[in-house]
Amino acid sequence: MRRTRLVLVCLLTASAALLAGCTATSPVAVDELGAGEQTAAVDVEVDGPAAVTFRRITIQPGAGTGEHCHYGQLIAVVEQGTFTHRAPVYPTGVHVYEAGDSIIEGADYIHEGVNEGDEPVVLLVTYITEEGKPLAETDLANCDQG
Repeated sequence: MRRTRLVLVCLLTASAALLAGCTATSPVAVDELGAGEQTAAVDVEVDGPAAVTFRRITIQPGAGTGEHCHYGQLIAVVEQGTFTHRAPVYPTGVHVYEAGDSIIEGADYIHEGVNEGDEPVVLLVTYITEEGKPLAETDLANCDQG
């Protein structure tokens, strides 16, 4: 199967350079929706043609995403609140993200996000998935754990 590779650093750098000249009086308006820090390199790839989806997700206190996996990767920024992420990719199985943090999720592994705080968690999420696949798979038998 053909692999689609998105080099996000180049795209983001090019976009930033292109839009840097836009001012409030320019006919092009730019609203920064969110920004987060990511210390590790980001290399995103999916099998086959890719679909890109952008969402704002609000999780109320005490609620969560439920266990699921993805067929591609996603990049998120915590816009508001404290987000608890349970996944086997962390040494303790849990990582807590605060407003301004970024999250990178890979494909296939089962994970869950919950809001254990007392204010809504707001996430800005970009999904890069295989075209035609759901953004999240909740039938855990379909999640490749290998």
